[in-house]
This record gives sequence, C-alpha cells and structure tokens, in this order.
Amino acid sequence: MKRDVETELILWKNKKERTPLIIKGARQVGKSYTIEDFGRKNFEKLIVVNFEEKKEAISCFESLDVHTILKHLGYLYGTTITPGHTLLFLDEIQMCPQAIKALRYFKEKLPTLHVIAAGSLLEFILEDEDNPLSFPVGRVRFLNMKPLSFREFLRAIGQGQWEEAIENTTLSTPLSEEFHHLLMQFVRDYFLVGGMPAAVNAYIQSQSYIEAIHEQRAILDIYRLDLAKYGKKNEFAHLQKLFERSPFFVARHFRYSKIDPESTNPAREYKNALRKLNQANIILFVHATSANGLPLKAEESEKKFKLLFLDVGLLQCSLEIDPSMFKSASFHQVNAGVIAEQYVGQEWLAYADCYLEPHLHFWETEKSGSAAEVDYVTNIAGKIVPIEVKAGQSSKLGSLHQFMKVKSSQMGIHISTNPLSFKNDIISIPFYMIKEIPRLLKTIVK
Repeated sequence: MKRDVETELILWKNKKERTPLIIKGARQVGKSYTIEDFGRKNFEKLIVVNFEEKKEAISCFESLDVHTILKHLGYLYGTTITPGHTLLFLDEIQMCPQAIKALRYFKEKLPTLHVIAAGSLLEFILEDEDNPLSFPVGRVRFLNMKPLSFREFLRAIGQGQWEEAIENTTLSTPLSEEFHHLLMQFVRDYFLVGGMPAAVNAYIQSQSYIEAIHEQRAILDIYRLDLAKYGKKNEFAHLQKLFERSPFFVARHFRYSKIDPESTNPAREYKNALRKLNQANIILFVHATSANGLPLKAEESEKKFKLLFLDVGLLQCSLEIDPSMFKSASFHQVNAGVIAEQYVGQEWLAYADCYLEPHLHFWETEKSGSAAEVDYVTNIAGKIVPIEVKAGQSSKLGSLHQFMKVKSSQMGIHISTNPLSFKNDIISIPFYMIKEIPRLLKTIVK
C-alpha cells in the first residue's frame, strides 16, 4: 500500500531513532508548507532555518559538530533545540553546502533529533563540477512530493465526502449516473486548475478559473527564471527553447528534431537540457518497454520515450487553452487525448510510494500491418497490466486487445469518461477512480 508524504512523516516522527529526511519535488509543489504544517501540529517547537532568507544561519554550520551547530542556531533564533521535542527544518539547504554535509553527522551523532531538509534544484548543486560536494549517501532518506492528486483536490475544495463514496464503489455497486456525472465535472475542474497548491488556493478563494490561471502563469514564470540556475551559461538558450516547446511534446513520441528543425545536431544540443528539465521535475519521461517481464525498467528503451509535464493545470496554461471553450466542449474537441494521458500519468505517480523515483512506461509494436501502442503499462501486484486512455467514450481498444493477446494478459484497463464496468477481461475505469485500480483488480484477478 502506498504511503504518501504526510503519512510517512508521522511514521518517521514516531521512530526512536531516525535518519534525516530530504523532501524532493519541483518548485511550488508545497514542500515548505507541508513540512511547517507538520511541525506545528506534531512538535512542541518548530525551528525553520531558511538559508535564503537568513543568510547569517550559514555561519552556524562552519563546524560539523552537531552540538556546536545546535548551540549556534539556538543563539541565532533565541531558543533551545531539544531532541524529541523540536523539529529542525533546514529550508533552501542548497544555499549552505555545509548543512548538507552536516546531515550525516545528525544521523550518526544525534539520531534522536528530528531533522528535515528541502531545497530548490538540489540535483544541480550536487553535480556542480566547480564546487564538488560530498553527499551523505546512506545517512539521509529522500521523500518525493508531487502536485496535489485529484483526491487531494476534492478535499481542498470542500468535496472530501466523495472519497468515501469512491472507496466503497465496486463493480456490483457502482455509483449512480447522477453521481458519476457530478464527479466527472470535478475532474474537468481539476483538468483546468491542476494540483499546484497556489493555483488550487486561488481557485478556492475566487471560484474563478481565471485566477487559477494567473497563479499558473506566475509559477511558469518562476520556472523560466530558474533556468539560469541550471548550469552552464552556454546551455541557457537551449533550456529556454526546450522549456517553451516541451508542453507540445506531451504524450507524443519525442523527437529532438522537432525542437529546432534548423539545428544540424539537435540531439547533441538539447540532450543535456532535456535531462536538466527532468532533474528539476518539470518534465517526466515515459519510456517504451518490451513488457516481457518484471521489472519493466529492465527492458525500457533509452531512445524511445514520451514526455509528461509536471502538472495538468500548468500544461493547460502553457497550451493557452481557453477555459470557457474547454468547459463547453466535449473532451475530444480540445487537445483532449493529450490532456487525458497527462492526467492519468500524473495521477498514477501521485499515488505511487513517495520513496520511489517516478517511473512510467508505455508499449508499442512496429511490426508491419500490426502497429499498436498502449499508453501505459504498469506492475500491479506482480502482474503486468496494460492501460489505455481515451478522452471520451470511445470503445475502440485495438491496441489494448493486441497487447493482451501478444502478452497473454489476463486483464486490461480502459480509463475514460465511462462509468465503472467490466467486460471481456477489460475493466473500464472512470477518471476519478484511478487510485482504486489495485483494489478493484484484486476482486477480478485470482
């Protein structure tokens, strides 16, 4: 069973001895807010050391002796840091490489102290050739934060009561047609607003998609400004161009030549820029896999892949889709296949174990006369399961049937606007029930 970040933080707090945590995730996904909220609710005292805002805190880590560090932080913040009672939150830790080094000594010398770190673009700091940093491998644990899932979005907008209804839905007791259509309306809302906390909060406060879009644009502007921090100056132009073009590659086979048709060697020019946008969690890879066995990653292709964007709301904003047109149109009229595939991949990752790095795969065959592609293939309870995504109610599932025949699969999944149903070894999952897929499959696959 997947444990999300908040659940894992509680479990981590209650251990007698613990490893310092580093919370990873793209900018603006709510890392600082989540950690501070956790600290206020679960500790007598929360000490937030933000190295970007309070640069004098950097001097507290000149010594790597943990007791000296705590003494100096105590002087600076006018308090006492007590193991077992205080959460020490080291925010924007990339600004203080010595603090990153110190994490190993908190683990080795003072494992009773609760220490959490977070920062922007940590991966780039760790691979800086000009300032090599010895990272405390094995002395820290990473947790991955992602945008709010659809279920978290429901809770945020005051519709959390639907979670129980969804969790109690079975093939023999499906939701009524009226409830299904209402939940699909919330899915459409999520398609536009997305899961970035600032955009969700703007939508809640204003009940306006326009205000959410304003926040989305602000977040995209922050990402653009961050590009200058991604490494060497001579790569900046390539990063800019790729960042602007990447939303148009979502759910499509990636070709370097499509970025800049005038480039003589686009793979050489843009490969590193693509890797860096992935490191920043702005784009994610969906690699092709032969899907002959587990793990799927063992047979993935490094050269054949598709892209996903960080967030479906940011994607809609980047594509400049008019909300009024989207809300009044059927799914298949407005970039719907791309948006639907983005949403499903994003949801699947949102419910994955937060300790795991994100991995998504798709399957294709290029045999003459039998070309087929399945949007996602995944491992559920030790079985390889194909997933086909349809924006509307289309029943054409040729690729899914072909995969099931070729791979002798017991089960296929069709995610769409259709209600929950099961027919001919294919379970039809509505967009709002993605989290329930493992539970539902247990009732079918023996």
